[in-house]
Amino acid sequence: MNDNYYYQISIQSKDKLAIGEYENCEFRDCNFSNNNLSDIIFVDCNFYNCNLSLAIISNTSFRNINFKNCKLLGLQFNSCNEFGLSYQFDACQLNHSSFYRKNIKNTIFKNSQLQEVDFSGADLSNSIFENCNLELATFENTLLEYSDFRTSYNYSICPETNRIKKAKFSIYGLEGLLDKYDIIIEK
Repeated sequence: MNDNYYYQISIQSKDKLAIGEYENCEFRDCNFSNNNLSDIIFVDCNFYNCNLSLAIISNTSFRNINFKNCKLLGLQFNSCNEFGLSYQFDACQLNHSSFYRKNIKNTIFKNSQLQEVDFSGADLSNSIFENCNLELATFENTLLEYSDFRTSYNYSICPETNRIKKAKFSIYGLEGLLDKYDIIIEK
């Protein structure tokens, strides 16, 4: 099969996605909010303008998945299947989601809202946070080595409780690394 060929699938909010394996599929304008997507396998799929907010994704497999302009509010990514877990997010809303203890190295978060997202215990090494709002996101015992935060903002990352060796930050983001010390940083 041609690697650039995708099956396009359109799902309305009342429709359910059958349990199975979806490979090389393109989901456009689908509403999966509050749906049970447990045990479904997605491989090499693209989601455009979809709403998966508060969907149940217990043991769901996301292997090489691209989310663009999607609403993913309150998703418990920590309950996903670990095997081959790989995704990237562009212009997505992920507020109140959880990646607790997930091994998601090399993940790209671009132009996304990550407010109050739980990254505790996650391995995010070599990940890119490009122009992301990380207000009240939780980083506790998180592996952030070689990750790039240079264009992101509103984060609070304690260097003492997270591994940040060789992570990249801009001079404007230093406040997010030092805020726990209650010092004044003038720009």
